[in-house]
Amino acid sequence: MVRCIPGASGDYRLRVDIAAFEELLTPAGQELLGEIGAAGVEERTLPAMVARLRGRHPADLVGAALTQARLRERGRAKFGADADRMYFTPQGLEQATRASVARHRARRFADRLSRGGRVLDLGCGIGGDLLARARTGVGGVGVELDPLTAAVARANLRAFGLADLADVRIGDAAAQDPGGYAAVFADPGRRTARGRVFDPDAYLPPLGTVLDLADRAPGACVKVAPGIPHEAVPPGAEAEWISDAGEVKEAALWLGDLAGETPRRATLLRQDREPATLVVDPDLGAPPVAGWRRYLYEPDGAVVRAHLVAEAAALLDGALADPRIAYITSDALRATPFARPYEILDVLPFGVKRVRAALRAQRTGTLTIMKRGFAGDVERLRRDLRTDGTEARVLVLTRVGDAPTALICREA
Repeated sequence: MVRCIPGASGDYRLRVDIAAFEELLTPAGQELLGEIGAAGVEERTLPAMVARLRGRHPADLVGAALTQARLRERGRAKFGADADRMYFTPQGLEQATRASVARHRARRFADRLSRGGRVLDLGCGIGGDLLARARTGVGGVGVELDPLTAAVARANLRAFGLADLADVRIGDAAAQDPGGYAAVFADPGRRTARGRVFDPDAYLPPLGTVLDLADRAPGACVKVAPGIPHEAVPPGAEAEWISDAGEVKEAALWLGDLAGETPRRATLLRQDREPATLVVDPDLGAPPVAGWRRYLYEPDGAVVRAHLVAEAAALLDGALADPRIAYITSDALRATPFARPYEILDVLPFGVKRVRAALRAQRTGTLTIMKRGFAGDVERLRRDLRTDGTEARVLVLTRVGDAPTALICREA
């Protein structure tokens, strides 16, 4: 398990120990984990808690339980209340699919696969997608190269009573045989010791290898980075960009039996509401270009990533002020989940003194700054503008042609 180890200065480092994780799953480990979870973990009380618990339990077990409790606290941002029953590693939590996204994908597997169809999950990590599918009744096998991460995924399945429906084995994703499975789900690694990987050929395994494996199953879904180049999407695939609460989380390539009838889709997940989906309109050309109208709409990031700005503009009877910038302008104020509206109060050529004077004329106090196609330093500009009024305003920094442009707006 990943353990909290006190250093000489009193800080806490992390170390991986699979034996400690297995001990954490024993009745004594579960009792200790529950005790720590009930008490809560705060930095100011951590040294005293460690000293007290080590008087009653082995040091390795205390470290494993303490670290797991802290990871569960972090995990609530992705998994909600389920995090309090789950197990994590720091890297596994960071790379895991957000629960809302995993549930969304799991529904398509459940809808498209015949009853009893099983999924081979390549690179299952801590088992977030495996767990979400199993909860819809879709079973399968997860494959994970790291023994500790595989053990964590198995523990998560057991924690929710799903071990009879899905399992995890240790292995190399690239060496698996999808034969006999109804579908493949793959989540190739997109991080190295030097940070995020953006080139699909540098995924682990490379995207080409994963797609070759996916082609050997009737259907497949491959999780990819939101910034994947459109030219890297294979012919016949459906590419879906997903945002949750207005933030783009990831993209997925749907293949074979799991692919839809559209090449590109933007899906917006919304709490307590059905997802909103925008798809390609093959009869729609490039959006019109026009001067600024009464409203500015900022498309959701998934719409922009999916190259569906023209489709969003058509819904709003809108146009683009610049064909290269994804801001829509329209005289119509319409409710849509795909773009956020702002009323334009002033449009002026950008210049710090000019913008500052215009903001003061509108008695601006709270100022939100948005930019697209603008290279300036936003935080430095905020200091230079020094707003001290009472009105809330939104400053949009963009360009039309080669001209830097500022728009002073308010939320519509």
